[in-house]
Amino acid sequence: MTHIAIVVGSLREQSFNRRLARALVKLAPSSVTFSWPDIGNLPLYDQDDDEDQADPVKTFKAAIQAADAVVFVTPEYNRSIPGVLKNAIDHASRPYGKSAWRGKPAGILGVSPGILGTALAQQHLRNVLSVLDMPTMSQPEAYVRWDEGLLVQVEENDEVLREDSAAFLRNWLARFLEFVAQVQAGRAVK
Repeated sequence: MTHIAIVVGSLREQSFNRRLARALVKLAPSSVTFSWPDIGNLPLYDQDDDEDQADPVKTFKAAIQAADAVVFVTPEYNRSIPGVLKNAIDHASRPYGKSAWRGKPAGILGVSPGILGTALAQQHLRNVLSVLDMPTMSQPEAYVRWDEGLLVQVEENDEVLREDSAAFLRNWLARFLEFVAQVQAGRAVK
């Protein structure tokens, strides 16, 4: 079993990225489980709190530590990642030397109605993840462009990806799971 934490960089319940993440989970094989660590209730990061982190921070860090890997699904705000996502990343990386991110394989997805998708946000996120010592899958990249036909509603609160998008993301997820296995095998060898 592989356990993946899905960290969505948007707080809006019906955000495009949250909807994409939910649809992605449906494509996963039964050997994969998911958790959805909450970033919306984290206080603003303040280094003065490192030695006595708030309960929501401890809960968030524990969820990341319990995962085998992390998939970030992020919108692009002003050509970068949302502040709420950076806040969550900072919390889980602290205090110094006690990062929950270290060594966790990471994958990055994003969807946006803009023509560039989330390319710049993803590049900024890759820079941050490299400092956190998170091996991050580089290929295939997934800059998904939002349109109203991307997701197909099957029931009231249940959407699935359009078949061409499902095939693309099914391949992305398969490659990510291979990447996670390679990272874990490399870690076991050391």
